[in-house]
Amino acid sequence: MPPARRRKDGGWVMLAWSLNGIGFVALVIIFFLYLSRQPVEAASPGPGLPRVPRPTLTPAPTSYYLPTVTPNPRATEIEDYSTPTPFVFTLGPAPALIGYSVLGRPIQVYTFGQGESQYLIVAGIHGGYEGNTVDLANELIVYITQHPEVIPSGSMLYIIPDLNPDAVARGRNVDARVNANGVDLNRNFPTRNWVADWDHSNCWNERPTTGGAYGGSEPETKAVMNFILSHHIQAMISYHSAALGVFPGGVPWEPDSKDLARRLSKATGYPYPPIEIGCVYTGTLADWAVEHGIGASVDMELANHRDSDFDRNLKALKVLVALSK
Repeated sequence: MPPARRRKDGGWVMLAWSLNGIGFVALVIIFFLYLSRQPVEAASPGPGLPRVPRPTLTPAPTSYYLPTVTPNPRATEIEDYSTPTPFVFTLGPAPALIGYSVLGRPIQVYTFGQGESQYLIVAGIHGGYEGNTVDLANELIVYITQHPEVIPSGSMLYIIPDLNPDAVARGRNVDARVNANGVDLNRNFPTRNWVADWDHSNCWNERPTTGGAYGGSEPETKAVMNFILSHHIQAMISYHSAALGVFPGGVPWEPDSKDLARRLSKATGYPYPPIEIGCVYTGTLADWAVEHGIGASVDMELANHRDSDFDRNLKALKVLVALSK
């Protein structure tokens, strides 16, 4: 009997030691699990140097949102042109950002060549209603990239292909002319003759519009003004449509701008003097540019609202960049 009891007592002792060992291991595991859940501070880089804080990581967004504009529900579309495939430019120079539209879309400029003689082409100021001007600008960008020799040595050409991207995003109809604030951007420049409203009887009057709260009130207008004022632009073409011809900048028309208009008319066949319809134009980009030191500036209208007239305007490009010769 005694030996058997000793064996039994020994078993209890062994069981107690085993339980103690398991408990110790469990405590160690729990301790390390606890440590692994604590934030790790960066180690001090050494005496006299600041401790680098642990960075906070923000998850990358899964999608990006650009708001859109709902067309005027009271409007009936007088002209509706098919919306083109979005322009994707994969070759040549990357564009520079010069500003944003009312709804946050980027306004960009492409630069070609190098030199002191600087020229500017602006398109899309009247959005999708004159969307063929954006088509033309994009075609010129591709062509110049493939044929850089078209820009003379010592010259630089800037192209802003889409000054009114919110309106372009709306489509190609009469509701896609003004910016997201309902402002006609080519009436919004702070010229000496700027007005908020004008006699619409002989001007474009398919939809209500305004020259803005004041001259230069719109972000798109500010973007191109700041760009021009920060560069030494010798001459500029602001593209429009349709059919009225070539309008020199200045009130009254400035002599160098008239000379550029004549040359462009001869090269393209667009009318100069432009066709007179009785409209008084106020707050235009071409007039503002002349008032602020651009040597020659014109508004030039394509033949219709559909075609880019690329061949005709390749000739216009060569006229523009040859002015320094």
